[in-house]
This record gives sequence, C-alpha cells and structure tokens, in this order.
Amino acid sequence: MSWMGAVLAMLLTLSLFCGWVGADAKARTCAEVRQAYSGKGFSLSDIPYQQISGEHLRICTQGYTCCTSEMEDKLSQQSKLEFENMVAETSHFLRTTFVSRHKKFDEFFRELLENSEKSLNDMFIRTYGLLYMQNSEVFQDLFTELKRYYTGGNVNLEEMLNDFWARLLERMFQLVNPQYHFTEDYLECISKYTDQLKPFGDVPRKLKIQVTRAFIAARTFVQGLTVGREVANRVSKVIPTHGCIRALMKMMYCPYCHGLPTVKPCNNYCLNVMKGCLANQADLDTEWNLFIDAMLLVADRLEGPFNIEAVMDPIDVKISEAIMNMQENSVHVSAKVFQGCGQPKPMPVGRLTRSVSDNFNIRFRSYSPEERPTTAAGTSLDRLVTDVKEKLKLAKKFWSTLPYTICNDDKVTAGVPNEEECWNGHARGRYLPEIMNDGLTNQINNPEVDVDITRPDIMIRQQIMALRVMTNKLKNAYNGNDVNFQDSVDEASGSGSGSGCTDEMCPPEFDFSTTEAPPGPNKSEPKGSPAVRPCLHWLTVFITSLLLVLQRQWR
Repeated sequence: MSWMGAVLAMLLTLSLFCGWVGADAKARTCAEVRQAYSGKGFSLSDIPYQQISGEHLRICTQGYTCCTSEMEDKLSQQSKLEFENMVAETSHFLRTTFVSRHKKFDEFFRELLENSEKSLNDMFIRTYGLLYMQNSEVFQDLFTELKRYYTGGNVNLEEMLNDFWARLLERMFQLVNPQYHFTEDYLECISKYTDQLKPFGDVPRKLKIQVTRAFIAARTFVQGLTVGREVANRVSKVIPTHGCIRALMKMMYCPYCHGLPTVKPCNNYCLNVMKGCLANQADLDTEWNLFIDAMLLVADRLEGPFNIEAVMDPIDVKISEAIMNMQENSVHVSAKVFQGCGQPKPMPVGRLTRSVSDNFNIRFRSYSPEERPTTAAGTSLDRLVTDVKEKLKLAKKFWSTLPYTICNDDKVTAGVPNEEECWNGHARGRYLPEIMNDGLTNQINNPEVDVDITRPDIMIRQQIMALRVMTNKLKNAYNGNDVNFQDSVDEASGSGSGSGCTDEMCPPEFDFSTTEAPPGPNKSEPKGSPAVRPCLHWLTVFITSLLLVLQRQWR
C-alpha cells in the first residue's frame, strides 16, 4: 500500500471513531427527568425536552445535561430544604422526649407539693381545729418556700427548715405555757434552744436530710430536662454552609442533571456528605453523653434514697409526730427554757387562755391508706423515672450517629447492597473514597464537603458549655449537694448562629497532608461538548503522524 493509501485509511478510521463518539454523546430525551422534576412541584417550563450542552452548570459535571441554570439553582435550594427537614425529622424523637418528660415531671412535682400541702391542711384542721387555723401561716410559709425552691428560687433549704422549726417552737411554747406572757425578745431566746433541747425529737433532723436531698435531686433533674430540651431544639436547627449546600446538590440532584433521576446516592457517599455537613453537631456528642450519664445517675437517686414522693406524701404525719413529741416533753422543755432565758412574767388576771389539756384534747391519728391523697398527676415517681431512663439511654451518641441514621434511610440512599448501582457523585457506580471520622477536625480531607476546620460553630460551642455546666450540677445533686442555679434558658442560649469563632475558641492551624479528591470538571479548560474533545485529541495525533510520514517520503 502506498503512503497515500495509508493516509486515507487513517482518515477513514478517525472519522468513523469521531462519528461513533458523537453519536453516543448525542442529546438524549429528558422525559424521565421532566416527570421527576414535576413531581417535586417545579414548573416544566424550566426543563428542556432533550439534553443540552452543560457549560452553564456550576455544581454538576459539565456535559450533556437536562438541567438549565434555573433548574440547578432551584434543585440546590431544594436539597438544602430537604436536608434541614431530614435533620429535623430524625431529631424529632429526641426533642419530643425532653419536651414531654419535662412537662410530665414538672406537672408531677408541682401537684405533689399541692397535694401534700392540702393533705396537711385537711389533717391539721381535723386534728387541731381552731388552734391550727390560728397558726396556719407557719405551715403555709413552709410550703411556699419549698415551692419557691423547686421553681428555681434562691432558697437555702437547711436554713429555711431550721427557721420553720424555730417558729413552730415559739408558737408551741406559748400554747403549752398559756399562763405566761412572752415578749418578742423572750421568744427569740426560745428559738435558740431548738437544737439543744430537741423539743420535737429526732424528726427535724431526719426530715431535713430527706427534704434537702429529695428537693435538690428533683429540681436538678427537671432543670436537666429543660437544658436537654433547649440544646436539642437549637442544635437540630442546622444552617448549612455554602460548601455543604454544594455537596448536597451534587449528591441529591446532580443525578437529575445527568438523566438519572431514579438513581439514589451510595451509602458511603452519603455518609461523607453528612459528616461534613454535621461536623459541628458531632463535636457535641462527648459532652452530650456525659450529660445523659449524669441524668441517669440522678434518676437512680430519684427512685431510691432521694425519692421526693416518699418524703412529701407523709410529711403531715411526720410534722404532727414532732408536735406530739413537743407536747409530751413540754414540762422538761419549759423548765430548761426558763432556766436559760429567765422566768417569764405571768399573764395578767382575766387574760389566761385555755389550758394545755384543752388545747391538745384531740390526739393526732394517721389516715388509713384509703384516706391518703391520690398519687400526683395520675402516676407515680417510680413509673416516671423508669420511663425516662429508657428514653435517655436511647438518646446517647445521638449526634455522632446522626449521619448514619439519615443515610440508612432507604428514601435517602440506595443502601449498602446496591453499591454498584448507586450515584457516586460522578456517575452510576461504586463509591471508592474512605469514610471520614466524626467531628470538625476530621473533615480536613473530606472529599465531598469543603469544611473550614478553623471556624467552629459558636452556637454549638455554647451548647457544649451549657451541657458541661448542667452535668456538674447533676453530679452535685447525685451527691446530695445543693448548687446555685441560674436560668437554664440563659445557660443554653446564644445570640446569633452559623459559623465563626474568637481567638480563644479557634483551634490552631495544623499542617495536614492532603489527599486528592476524585477528579471533577476542570473549569479552567475550554468549555465544550465532551464528545468533541476526543476527536480533537486524535486529530492532533493524526496530523503529527502524517507530517512524519510525509517528511520521510520527501527525503
């Protein structure tokens, strides 16, 4: 064959090759994409009937496409909304758990206090009659302070209870010694002998221990449910970054642009996108788990030695028992007080009140079980605690497992068994990059989401601090120690949202070695149909070869 025949053969081969490539890349119908796009509620006027050249695409790979610029923008916003909804739906159980259990516990504790006060009032009216009603403010003040403590008031329980017994002693001392007149100074002297004489027996000491521990545990636990509720509500309202939105669009809707609307993302691909988008949320997990553990510890106390229901239900019986002790020891107590405070002045003739026997002519009797008040809020503390412990255990590791929970939904991904028939970000096929670890600093090499690891989310850092403060309070409550409470809303709140950090909050920059991400479209290259590029390449090769052949012939 002559050299000219060889040239003609090469030209024929190249033309057939370019024709085949061009035919394969010819515009295909967008009917399937149009149907899926319309199903999302978008207008069909945005979408072409046949694939068009995709030089205008900014997120999806450029090439023949069913997406216009308007479609890419709308689908990008759609991916953002769907992501926010996915996080909200996935965290719904967590948020409602804290909301409903806080409401139930708070309702129970408040009703328990109301029932206890009513029970004492009813019992003492039946037992002591007018005598009690004339001094009822002492008992009313006790319950007022207990309620104020529970609702977050600045009340020192031990001092408040000491004051209650001192006031009760003053009233009782006058009742058992009606023949004497007592000045305010003398009554103040009497109260100093409360601890020394133990006029009420051992009831005040035991009740003080029981009440303080039970109320500290109850108030702290409800406060913990409040903080958990606020943190869950704030953290679940995710505001995706620009890099996250691009990654979501590429994962969820670039298949539309490539004519593959029914192909779902690969599971591992989804995990890397979600780990990048939820990196700050994952950083909450360590402190969140410590908080849940502390809540479970205090819950154990609530159904054990610090059971407020077991303390408050019989408090009327215990106080009445203390009054009887005072009555029985009145002679001895009076003698000691007269010895320490001096002999009081006799009551003027004609003003003598009823005798002790008249004042206490009705002995106290306890209610039978049938007469005891019904359980508060239609339930019992043990049932409430058992229920909330089960729910709290399910809440552990919630934030670090959130990407897995979302990506394991078959409505979101193709699932693990279909790893060959899923969208990998570029085409239908297996996803090869490794899965990133949890947390912000581990996203430096995330192949799917551009994450700035030097700028932690301020709102998330504020929630971490709120959990840390609450965990310390719970640990104190577990040990029976009171703590200085602040408003949980102030602790868990933070102005503003999104990303950002101060010099103190930003981690230092680290020198990480990076790995190359899967190749994407090179925006610096001349734009054009990918079907044309291989032909240009082969034409260049052919012309170069032809020149070499001709050069040899001319020699």
